[in-house]
Amino acid sequence: MTSTIQLIDLLGAGALLIWGLRLIKTGVLSAFGASLRQWIRKGTGNRIVAAGSGFLATLAMQSSTATAVITASFAGRSIIEPKMGQAVMLGANVGTAVAALVLSLDVHWFGSAMVLIGVVTSLRSRFARGKGLGRSILGLGLMLLSLKLLGSVTDPLRQSDIVIGLLKALGDAPLLALLVASMLAFISSSSLAVVLFVSLLLGSGVVPTPLAVVLVAGANLGGAVPPWLAVSGEGTEARRLAAANLLVRLLGATVLTILATPVASTAGRLISEPSMLAVVVHFGFNVCLLLTFLPLLTPVNRIANLLVPASRGAGQQNSYLDETVLGSPSLALAGAAREALRVGDFVNQMLEVSLEGLRKTDPALKGELAYLEDKVDTSHEAIKFYLAKLDRDTMGEDDRRRSDEIVSYAINLEHIGDIVHRGLCEQALKKSSRHLSFSAEGMAEISTLYARTLNNVQLAQSVFLTRDPDLARRLAEAKVEVRLLEAASSMQHLQRVREKRSETLETSAMHLDILRDLKRINAHLASVAVSVLEERGGTSASRLLPDHTPLAG
Repeated sequence: MTSTIQLIDLLGAGALLIWGLRLIKTGVLSAFGASLRQWIRKGTGNRIVAAGSGFLATLAMQSSTATAVITASFAGRSIIEPKMGQAVMLGANVGTAVAALVLSLDVHWFGSAMVLIGVVTSLRSRFARGKGLGRSILGLGLMLLSLKLLGSVTDPLRQSDIVIGLLKALGDAPLLALLVASMLAFISSSSLAVVLFVSLLLGSGVVPTPLAVVLVAGANLGGAVPPWLAVSGEGTEARRLAAANLLVRLLGATVLTILATPVASTAGRLISEPSMLAVVVHFGFNVCLLLTFLPLLTPVNRIANLLVPASRGAGQQNSYLDETVLGSPSLALAGAAREALRVGDFVNQMLEVSLEGLRKTDPALKGELAYLEDKVDTSHEAIKFYLAKLDRDTMGEDDRRRSDEIVSYAINLEHIGDIVHRGLCEQALKKSSRHLSFSAEGMAEISTLYARTLNNVQLAQSVFLTRDPDLARRLAEAKVEVRLLEAASSMQHLQRVREKRSETLETSAMHLDILRDLKRINAHLASVAVSVLEERGGTSASRLLPDHTPLAG
């Protein structure tokens, strides 16, 4: 019974340590996420600066995993070069090691104060940044308390025959110990948590120093697996970067495991405090990786390219963004325009799916719309970064204008995707979960407005492709017609509310929100006509000119 209680105490303290780490990461990302992303993106001028930005970002978040995922996503979208991304990751690993050194010091006494400050800050703050800061302070306090609890739990483990036998088996099988520590780091998504736990076991005399060194190596290896899995659905460059990070950790962990005994002997002579040996080895390991591989970023990147070949999946085959024609702006713009039309097709599918969700219960609605929105977001960002690579100084005025139009259209389509996913989809899910139904008249009005919106999507696609002034005028006029339809449906709906019709009363807010969202979507669609009509003198500053106004040209 005593062993069972000790195991429960150990698992509970470990869970509290992981939860504290998670609170720090989510709190810092909530409060300063945008700033940290900008810091990482801008701090990649050279490999030394890139490593420094990764180091500082990880110190703030207490998570090299979060830094690695952010960096890999940037590489996948060509925001940073893959080599610089690898430098960021090497710096992030050192940041985690420094965090372990600080947390291993005898600072547990102010853990309770951090919990108090964190709770008060989070509860009293009215802004997201303050709440996020309070959450991160609370996470730090919980981590310090969990370390104190772990220290008290690990002391009795020295007397446990089961623990002694298990650790003896691991000590005799370093490869197994490496795998066990890697698995613990993978499950907890934190090499920091495992290293701190090993440090406590070492300080309590539970594990011998050579085994502690192997466990530290395993923790570092396992910490590289979550980022690799997290970016498996990202672009080729993101997967290459995560694979390179995993490869570097694997090589380092292998060497450290082989040299565990001499490393433990040397560290034991230099470090008088046993509990500090694990975190010092962890720090030295990551500094050695930084110094070894920072000058070797190019060959590491080449190896990653061989390990992760360019994907030839359907998603890439369907993309019209050809990097090889960037030297010819006219060809590049034609490909970007075709990609934008593909985004329009995704938006059209999202509208059709959301309409079906309003008409009938569809359990797969949310997943299907999330998949389509991800397609919209990915293509939209790809278009922006693709066109940003064009040299505008060598482009003519017409090409520059067309480039701006393509980006503007893609942005509007991305906004429409957000409205459908966060607005219309949520209304359909609410209707399904509450087992509600619209009145026959209400559903007919919504369907009519949907049908007009779907027609306008196709019209907007045609205007974007052909730049035909007559089609542009029709699209601009359609926006007015949609506004009138929305106003008429709202009035008819309010009349049914006054008649106290039960199905109308139950779905009143949903009905009006759907009308509003569809009107917003049509406003985004109509924006593609503005540049066409303005160029030909077909609009004033605020409205369409009368039909008899001659168009220039």
